[in-house]
Amino acid sequence: MKNKKDITILLVDDEPDILEIVGYNLTAEGYNVLTAENGVEAVKIAKKKNPQLIILDVMMPEMDGIEACEQIRKLPDLKDTIITFLTARGEDYSQLAGFDAGADDYITKPIRPKVLVSKVKALLRRLKEEDSSDNVIKIGSLVINRDEYKIVKDKKEIVLPRKEFELLSLLASKPGKVFKREDILDKVWGNEVIVGGRTIDVHIRKLREKIGDNSFKTIKGVGYKFVV
Repeated sequence: MKNKKDITILLVDDEPDILEIVGYNLTAEGYNVLTAENGVEAVKIAKKKNPQLIILDVMMPEMDGIEACEQIRKLPDLKDTIITFLTARGEDYSQLAGFDAGADDYITKPIRPKVLVSKVKALLRRLKEEDSSDNVIKIGSLVINRDEYKIVKDKKEIVLPRKEFELLSLLASKPGKVFKREDILDKVWGNEVIVGGRTIDVHIRKLREKIGDNSFKTIKGVGYKFVV
């Protein structure tokens, strides 16, 4: 993972208090923090500064967060940027629209600074140095070796069937990212057989039993993510 001083976070919200409080806490953690008050400004700054993480409010003047996210996702240089939305509690529509626009996750308002910082750290664990190998994933006591189809947790080897292994590898490849059900089906099962969403649920249940229930979170109506 990159050093904090090398990580730029773009915080976008039309509420000055949120920009000030959240910006202060992230800066205190050692991150480079940029701010914008609307979607138009956010897209301009993102193009120029290439932040590693963008925290986007949904409801903003001039251009809302959904449209800003869609525009940012069209930029090749920002394809790997992590985007998370700020949504009011219970805004299921906004959350679903955010995922459709290309967001990786969401943070629920009202925001508690310590919780936000923890969330940001979890999202940024996805960042890897360009020369690092993607064939071995290490998350805490969990090690996934894709070349050897081998999993070790707490120094004990765990044997998984092929599809469970591939599903775990996919989710763990980007901790904190919400993988939509259709993306999981495409990446894990592809065109091999016709399966339904229930197939994913069954495999997730088995992984919870073997890897740990707290390692997987269900995002209702969207998909799953690996929790660290």
